[in-house]
Amino acid sequence: NLGQAAIRRAEIVANVEEHKAILGRDWRDLPMRDDGNGKFSITLPLNDVGVFDLKSFFEPDDGSDTVWCRGDNTRVKIEPSHCVSGNTIYNAFVRQFGKNRSGGAWSQKHRDAEAFLDNDGYTVIPPSGSFADLAQELHFIINTLGFRIIQLLPIHPTPTTFARMGRFGSPFAPLDFFTVDSSMAIFNRHSTPLEQFVELVDSIHAHNALVIIDLPAAHTGWGSTFQVHNPEWFSRNPDGSFQSPGAWGVTWEDLCKMNFNNQALWISLAEVFLHWCRLGVDGFRCDAGYMIPTPVWTYISAKVRQEFPDTIFFLEGLGGPMSSTTQLLQDGGLNWAYSEQFQQFGFDALKNYTRFAINYAEEVGLLVNFAETHDNNRLAATSPTWAALRCMTAALLAPGGGFAIANGVEWLASEKINVHQDASINWGAQENLVELIRSLNQLLLKHPAFDAHAGLRLLNRDGSGNALALLRSPAEKSCAPVLVIVNPLEKEHATLQWPVASFDPGKTPVDLLSGNRVQVDKYGDHATLIVPPATAFCLAAAQAEPQQRPSDWQSYRDRVLDFFVDFHGFGNMA
Repeated sequence: NLGQAAIRRAEIVANVEEHKAILGRDWRDLPMRDDGNGKFSITLPLNDVGVFDLKSFFEPDDGSDTVWCRGDNTRVKIEPSHCVSGNTIYNAFVRQFGKNRSGGAWSQKHRDAEAFLDNDGYTVIPPSGSFADLAQELHFIINTLGFRIIQLLPIHPTPTTFARMGRFGSPFAPLDFFTVDSSMAIFNRHSTPLEQFVELVDSIHAHNALVIIDLPAAHTGWGSTFQVHNPEWFSRNPDGSFQSPGAWGVTWEDLCKMNFNNQALWISLAEVFLHWCRLGVDGFRCDAGYMIPTPVWTYISAKVRQEFPDTIFFLEGLGGPMSSTTQLLQDGGLNWAYSEQFQQFGFDALKNYTRFAINYAEEVGLLVNFAETHDNNRLAATSPTWAALRCMTAALLAPGGGFAIANGVEWLASEKINVHQDASINWGAQENLVELIRSLNQLLLKHPAFDAHAGLRLLNRDGSGNALALLRSPAEKSCAPVLVIVNPLEKEHATLQWPVASFDPGKTPVDLLSGNRVQVDKYGDHATLIVPPATAFCLAAAQAEPQQRPSDWQSYRDRVLDFFVDFHGFGNMA
C-alpha cells in the first residue's frame, strides 16, 4: 500500500466517524521489472509519511495459481524529510522563564507570607514565566545552543483553587485542551493569551525551528471542560467515584482518567490535536501515551495527517511495557519514543542499551536520548563533570541525531524541576555547558555520520576494554566514518582496543567535538587508547569539511519525489 496513504487514512477515519468497514482499498498491484536470471526489481518513491506494507508475488505465464513469497509482509516506515538529522530537542517549561529563572527571586519573607495565607485558606500563586519571556531567549536556545525543536511542557490552564496540587498546580492536569494558561500571558488590550502563544510559535518558526507541545491526552484535571460537560468520557471506580491514573505504584490523585470505550471521545481529542496544528504547532509529546489504546492513536494520527501529514507524534511511554511502545510506533501512527538511555549507567548497561537502540531505530522507530528529563534529579546535582559526560553520552550515541535536554542543563542547574513549583534553572551561570552543547548539536545537525541513513556498529568485543566504541559510517561512501568513544566512568580511566581495519585513525586523529588531536597508539593491526575519566571523543582521521545539512538535502529529495509522483503518478521510477 505504498503511495496510498490518503486512501488508508480516509478508511481509518470513516471507520470511526461513520462506522464503515476498513476494506483495504489502499492495496494495489505494481508490476516489477524482469532483470533476468530469475530476478525482478522495482524502484518506488517514499514520499508519504506513515507505515506501509508490501508483498511480492508471481503470476505464472500459464495462468496457474498465483505464487506468494514466503514470510511476512515487508514493512516500511517513512518519516517526514526534515527528521533525517538534527532531531535535537530543548524541553522548555514556560513557568521557569520568569523572575526566578536565575534563582533568589523568593525570599524567606515571601515564604512566610505564603504559609500565613495558606493556613487561612487563601490561594497564593506567585507570578509565572510567560510566552514572551521564553521568546526573548529563542536566539540563545536555537542559534547559540543549536537546538532545532522546542518542546513545551503542557501550556493548558491548570487548577488554581479546585483540586490544585502544589503551589502552582500541575500542568499535567489540564482543564481545557483548547486554550492556554492565562498566567503565561501578559495582559494587554491587543492580544489574547492564545494569540500570545501563537506569537511564540511564529517566533520559533522564524528561527527555523519546530515546536512540539506536551498534550497529556490520557487524562484531565478535576473540573475540566471535558469532565464537566462529558463525565461519561471518564473511568469510574466500582463505588462510582472518578478514577485517577498512575504509574510506578503511584496514583496521580490530581488527575482524572479517560475512558476510551466511547468513540465520541476519540473524535473530540482528534479535534484538539487539529486545533493546535492549525495554530502552527508541528508536533506533540504524547504524555503516558501507552495509556491510550492503539486504535485511538491510529485514528487520531490518521485524522491529523489528512490535513498535516508531517506532524510529529513523540511518545512518552516510560511507564509502560516496551511491547506497547513498539505497537504504537508501528500500528498507532506515532513517530518517535523516549529512550531509556538516561537510566543506563556503567559500561555493560550502556553497551547493551546502545545495541538495542540501534536495532530498534532500524526496525521500529527512533528512540530519542534525553540527557535529563523533567522528572529526573538534576545531573549537575551530582557534579558538573557528570552533567557534561551524560550530555556527551546521550548525543554521541544517539541514532538519527535524537538528543534532548530539559531547560537548565546548559546552565548546570542543580535544583530539580518540580512541575508543581517554580525551581530556578540557574540561567546565566558563569560555569555552564553552553559551548559543549553547541558543539554536540552542530555535529548532530551537520555531520552525515549522525543522520538517520548512517550505519552504526559497536566495535566492543571481549577483551577490547571498558570504553564504548561506536563506529558511525555515513551512507555516502565519499564521507569518512567517525568513531565515537565514551568512558562512562566519572572518576576512572578506561581502555579501548579496536582493529584498524574497522577504523583507521591515521597518525593523529582529530576529536570533532573539541577540535583537538588525540594520541592513538597502533600495535600491528590494532589501535589502542587510554580514555580519561568522564571523557568522550568523536574521532576522525582528518578534520571534517563543512557539510550541507542532511535534513536540507533530504527535503530537496522529498520535493523532487513529490514532483515525480504528481507528474508521472506513483510507480516504478527505474
